[in-house]
Amino acid sequence: MLKLKRLGIDTYKEHVVYLRRDSHVCLAEGFEVHTRVLITYKGKEISATLQLVDSDILSTDQVSVCEYSWRYLDAEEGQTIQISHAHPAASLGYVRSKMYGNNLSYGQLKAIIDDITLGHYTDIMISAFLTSCVGGRLNSKEVIDLTQAMINTGDHLHWSQAMIVDKHCVGGIPGNRTTPIVVPIVTSLGFIMPKTSSRSITSPAGTADTMEVFTNVDLSLEDMRRVVNQEGGCIIWGGSASLSPADDILIRVERVLDIDSEGQLIASVLSKKIAAGSTHVVIDIPIGATAKVRGQHMADNLKSLFATVGQALGIGVKIMISDGSQPVGRGMGPALEARDVLAVLENNVNAPQDLRDRALMIAGHIIEFSSQYAPGQGYKVAEQVLTSGQALRKFKAICLAQGGMRDIPVAPFSYPITSRTHGKVSIIDNRRIAMVAKLAGAPNDKAAGVDLHVRLHQPVLKGDVLFTIHSQTHGQLQYVLDFMSKNETIVQVAQV
Repeated sequence: MLKLKRLGIDTYKEHVVYLRRDSHVCLAEGFEVHTRVLITYKGKEISATLQLVDSDILSTDQVSVCEYSWRYLDAEEGQTIQISHAHPAASLGYVRSKMYGNNLSYGQLKAIIDDITLGHYTDIMISAFLTSCVGGRLNSKEVIDLTQAMINTGDHLHWSQAMIVDKHCVGGIPGNRTTPIVVPIVTSLGFIMPKTSSRSITSPAGTADTMEVFTNVDLSLEDMRRVVNQEGGCIIWGGSASLSPADDILIRVERVLDIDSEGQLIASVLSKKIAAGSTHVVIDIPIGATAKVRGQHMADNLKSLFATVGQALGIGVKIMISDGSQPVGRGMGPALEARDVLAVLENNVNAPQDLRDRALMIAGHIIEFSSQYAPGQGYKVAEQVLTSGQALRKFKAICLAQGGMRDIPVAPFSYPITSRTHGKVSIIDNRRIAMVAKLAGAPNDKAAGVDLHVRLHQPVLKGDVLFTIHSQTHGQLQYVLDFMSKNETIVQVAQV
């Protein structure tokens, strides 16, 4: 039995516990670094990875856990917890079976997902499961069963309305911030859209990061229901709601491995939509050389799998194939993307047209789920809602219901990157320009990021500004410029 002390260490979605190396528990139990331990606190149990401390930040009778575990346990400083050896995860045998090419049943997949959610798997074990599923190794039944297992592990939302709509973009395109435009458009027409969105893991901003510029996104399930019942929709951080909780854990390891399992992607997307109570969803699949989906063949496979799994689990799925050859909008980073979103909602003549068109296209597909609207009519209806100012009024109402609407911050430091030659823009590297925005401080510094001033095939003159870097400190700006000196092909201009 040890007393809790809060150190405030962020490990994202990994349970970690911290003990003094010379504590009586470590000495008695023979605990070493990376030992898996079982933590028991007020009737709750988690398995965690042990890290040892040799300084006086902890005393020998104290223990600390990471912020993720602290929140999960609802811990209180000074209270006592019990630590013992963790039980081995029996489902790991199913992972080994999958490594050798065997098919897994629903029960086996459910056991794996349960153990992952409960923290019984280390990151190494999770990576073993993920890699055993890549390369088309999950058949369609396994993808259906995996999706169902992920749904059944977390909370479920239920709504009184017959149709609950949602949207998702497969990703890989910076600035593609359509959700804050789509939600107010469709909810203005009476649709119900309880939108849960992600924060950034590797991109300059997630939808939740951008929305947080405007208002509060850390809503409980009760507050989420209140906002949706009041306004017809919400835009909140999915991490504050325990919907398909295994998903965030799997994504965290997937991003480190830089692997894209088609089956896991389908399960990830649809499990969260179904758990949130959605009955109909539009999936945007951008295709581009530096996007997540790089060719038509992969897009076709995803489209087929989405349709198969959606039909099996009773959710209507509509696929939209879009251009992923370059960023969407101008801003990359929470505040810069928020500025673009507001410009579209305000019908500003200088608003990025590509972001406006993409949002209207997605909203149009959602609108056409209703039998009240004929096929092909949705885009025009969405555009009327946007141009009338109705969508802007609804967006402000949603922000107020979530906690109030804030002003958009501006970074104190900026630096323009100019063209060194005359010509036409031939390449805009999605991944590298996103890296520049992150090095500038996004998404942690809300105002940091990149403003893109050119589009593909646009003529430019020598000295024209290609993009502008924004940062919160002069030091961060210098750090980015040093990176730029070694990576000069982020935006390429071909001489003509």
